[in-house]
Amino acid sequence: MRQRGVALIMVLLAMALVVMLAAGMARNLNLRVFKAGHYLAQQQGYSIALGAEAFARRILVQDYEDDKDEGAQVDSLDEVWASKSAILPLDENGVVEVQIDDLGGRFNLNDLVTPDGQVDPVAKERFTRLLRVLGITEVSVDTLIDWIDSDEQTTSAYGAEDGQYLMEDPGYRAANQPFASVSELRLIQGMTEEIYQALRPYVAALPVSGIGINVNTAPAPVLQALHDQLNESAISEVLAQREQEAFGTVQDFLALPQFAGLGLKTTGLTVQTRFFEVVSRITYDNRVVTMVSVVFRNSEGEVRTVSRDTSQTNRITKEPYTLSEG
Repeated sequence: MRQRGVALIMVLLAMALVVMLAAGMARNLNLRVFKAGHYLAQQQGYSIALGAEAFARRILVQDYEDDKDEGAQVDSLDEVWASKSAILPLDENGVVEVQIDDLGGRFNLNDLVTPDGQVDPVAKERFTRLLRVLGITEVSVDTLIDWIDSDEQTTSAYGAEDGQYLMEDPGYRAANQPFASVSELRLIQGMTEEIYQALRPYVAALPVSGIGINVNTAPAPVLQALHDQLNESAISEVLAQREQEAFGTVQDFLALPQFAGLGLKTTGLTVQTRFFEVVSRITYDNRVVTMVSVVFRNSEGEVRTVSRDTSQTNRITKEPYTLSEG
C-alpha cells in the first residue's frame, strides 16, 4: 500500500507538472499569435496607407495637368486638393481618409541659411517679423540660425551653440545642419510647448531652400511678416481679395493697393507650391493607422515622396468628401 501511495503521488506530481507546462506553452502561444496578428494588421494598414498616398500623388499630378491646360501653373486654397479631405470606403469594416496640406505657404526654416552657409537677410527679417506677429519674444531667430549653420560660434548674444545645449539635462549638441523636421524646434533654446504649437502651423522644414512662399496659400501671419508696415486690417483685405480670385502672378499680388509704397520685391515669393503633406488615416477592424507623407512635385508635374511618418495623430482636419457622392 505504501508503495502504491508513493507511486500515486509521483503520478499526480507529474500530471501537475505537465499541466503547468501546457498552460505556460498555451499562454506563450497566445501571446505569439497576438503579436503576429497585430504585426500583420499594422503591415496591412501601412500598405493601405501607401495606396492612399499614391492616390493623393495622382490628384496632384492631375492638378498640374489641369493647370497646364489652362495655361497657368497656379496653386491656391480653392482647388479641390486643398479644400477638403477625401473619404474612400475600404470595406464593410473600414474607411480610408486622405488629406493634402499645402506646405508652400509656410515659412521654410531652412531658408534662414543659404546652401553656401550664409545668412539670408530677407528670410531673417521675415522670420523675425513672424515671431513678432505671433507675439513670441522668448525665442530669437539667431538661435535657429546657429542650429542650422555649420560653425560653433554664436551668431549674436541671442544665439545658442553646443556650449548652451550641453548644459541641459540631458545635454545635447546643436544640429549644425538644416532642419530635418519642424519638431526639432522643441530643442531650440527658449522654446516651450506653447510657443511650438503657436509657431508650428506657419513653418515648414523643407529639404530645398529658396523655393519661395506661395502667396495664394500663405496664412495671414506669414503675409503680415512680409513688411513692418503691414497690419491685420490690411492683410484681411488681401485675404478677401484672394478668396475672390487667386493671384495669377506675384506681380498681381504686389499690385494690390495694400502694398503700395512699401517697396516689396518678388524675392522669395511665388504662386506655386512644390511641397505638400499627404495625411492618410486608415480605420478598420477597430484599428487606426496614420501616415503623414511629404511629397515634392517638380516643374514637370512629377510627384515623388520625400519622407513618411507614422507617429502623428489627429491630423485630418478638413471637411470630408466621400468620393461616391460625385
